[in-house]
Amino acid sequence: MDLNQLETFLAVAEERSFSRAAVRLHRTQPAISQVIRKLEQSVGETLFDRAARDGSLTAAGVLLRDYALRLLALRREAASALGELKSLERGHLHVGANEYTCMYLLPAIDAFRRSFPHIAVTVHRTLASQLPEELARRSFELGVLSFRPDPEQFRTIAVYGDSLALIASPAHPLARAPRVSIRDLGNEVFIAHNVASPLRSRVIETFERYRTPLNMEIELPTIEAIKLFVAMGNGLALAPHLTVARELETGALVRVPVDELEIQRVLRLVHRRQAMLSYAARAFLRTLRKLAHQQGPPFYFQVEKAGNERTREQRKRAPGTRY
Repeated sequence: MDLNQLETFLAVAEERSFSRAAVRLHRTQPAISQVIRKLEQSVGETLFDRAARDGSLTAAGVLLRDYALRLLALRREAASALGELKSLERGHLHVGANEYTCMYLLPAIDAFRRSFPHIAVTVHRTLASQLPEELARRSFELGVLSFRPDPEQFRTIAVYGDSLALIASPAHPLARAPRVSIRDLGNEVFIAHNVASPLRSRVIETFERYRTPLNMEIELPTIEAIKLFVAMGNGLALAPHLTVARELETGALVRVPVDELEIQRVLRLVHRRQAMLSYAARAFLRTLRKLAHQQGPPFYFQVEKAGNERTREQRKRAPGTRY
């Protein structure tokens, strides 16, 4: 059976007449009769008492009527829900990020929720190294990364510019220095993040290049713990500026300029290249574009091209990538 058959069945049951149902549905009576016969053959039961002249239902017909009403109500509900999804009156946005990149998402989600308060948002905490794999497995639609994954599989949008910051307690001797050399840091104790990352590797390589010891005597599991420990007067730390901006503003921490450690970083929004993005995800990307336009640097919105990809004006966008 299909829903069109059930609609015809209900029309006959409600009108208690094949002819009146035909008028209501703008069809001929033989066509209505044929639909009912096919439905009866499908369910293996007689649905109308042919001996009665008032279109009475059999016991099977009464039972089917209740289910038909529920099924058609579900169809209307589904159509309504899909309309709400398209109009962003409902939906769910799933984004993957690590502890660092999640900090970028806070103002972005704030702006998004102000425009689309009915869209639920879930940020899944994921190691940056695992995020491309999770995107490929469709664990979430969008991810935030500080590196560019395989451009053949993923489309990336540069959304934020950040830098590496050497932080210290205001009481630390280097806190008052206008600028220091990396070689001045050879005897300092560093509080390190114990999660392997491209940034950690780059910092280690930089110290090695300048033949300066990097004394990572304490390793902690979160950036928040590192900030608090440094603020207590326990050594120095290197952290993305985005993660320490508030503490620098309040004076809880001090940034010490180091020429050799002026490392710039780019945060990217990433999604599968062939993905059909949801209405919510597309609205989120439009929000990021608007945020970049209103705020300016360090926020920006630049779609990055794959090596063999033409300019955006020259190529056709894949389905679902309009933002």
